[in-house]
Amino acid sequence: MTEQTRLAALSDAGVSIWLDDLSRQRLDSNNLVELIRESHVVGVTTNPTIFANALSHGDAYDAQMNELAARGASVADAVREATVADVRRACDVFRETWEATLGKDGRVSLEVDPDLAHDTVATSAQALDLWKSVDRPNLMVKIPATEEGLPAITNAIGEGVSVNVTLIFSIDRYRAVMDAYQTGLEQAAANGHDLASIRSVASFFVSRVDSEIDPRLEKIGTDEALALRGKAAVANARLAYAAFREVVAADRWQALAAKGAHVQRPLWASTGVKNKAYPDTLYVADLVVADTVNTMPEATLKAFADHGEVEGDQVTDFADDARRVFDALREAGVDVDDVFKVLEREGVEKFMASWDELGETVRQQLEAAK
Repeated sequence: MTEQTRLAALSDAGVSIWLDDLSRQRLDSNNLVELIRESHVVGVTTNPTIFANALSHGDAYDAQMNELAARGASVADAVREATVADVRRACDVFRETWEATLGKDGRVSLEVDPDLAHDTVATSAQALDLWKSVDRPNLMVKIPATEEGLPAITNAIGEGVSVNVTLIFSIDRYRAVMDAYQTGLEQAAANGHDLASIRSVASFFVSRVDSEIDPRLEKIGTDEALALRGKAAVANARLAYAAFREVVAADRWQALAAKGAHVQRPLWASTGVKNKAYPDTLYVADLVVADTVNTMPEATLKAFADHGEVEGDQVTDFADDARRVFDALREAGVDVDDVFKVLEREGVEKFMASWDELGETVRQQLEAAK
């Protein structure tokens, strides 16, 4: 099986392949165009870590930094202008995909400032500002699924903004996200928006679940605990999909669908394998199911293209198995609720640290330009 055949099989199974990376170098070199043409990539996601890495390597941003420094732009304004420029260009690159899929794919995500993760009002305002600044219909604004983020998701959807909900770890929080989306659609309809123009994905972080639970199992150290290593992340995602199917079968969703609303597809995020003892395609091959997105770092994309296998739906009929995994985790002594609290807190903190790193990189570049 060729590289294109493997990725084509994944796409044919109903999995939209999005790249978890964007940089000006990737845009300038036409690498993104090549991935669309040759690797079935139909979308791209960004986050503060991705932009911090992009701006700290190479000279692709020098000309813009020189121009920003010349007019005395602040660090915050420079960060925003640089990131918006990249996302706007990527949206244009994906415009044909967006049109061909009737808005389902061809999406590019841009995240609100992580420092606002616990500020509903500021997140809502910035989401609308980013939507207007990028000014592309295939943008998705990323809003974290913190407790304060939930009403901001509703507010953004209610204003007709397409949203990528990020940093989802627990099934309970995921259900709250789906409720926030539906409430937002109901508000959008009341505000006169065309529901068919609004799209959303719910980014369920995968590999980080194993990265948090595995050390806890090793600390417990029993044979039963050790046998559960590497199983929690996939089980958690499978339970998320079961919750998704339950919600879209309910009367509330069916009423919205009758008005033209689109389902909020589950998105498998953080699918790069952190533990080298596990197959490098684990969080792709074991989560194949229709109506989902898998956003991959390029290394994972290449690994699947080289040796990944699509063996049919690996999610729909596995919910009971997934429940048994979590029952066993609790019986082994893992505090699952604490796991999800830690993952959300650390997820926000990591993006805040990357945002600070991004700001410091831009500050240095502006100083150098002066």
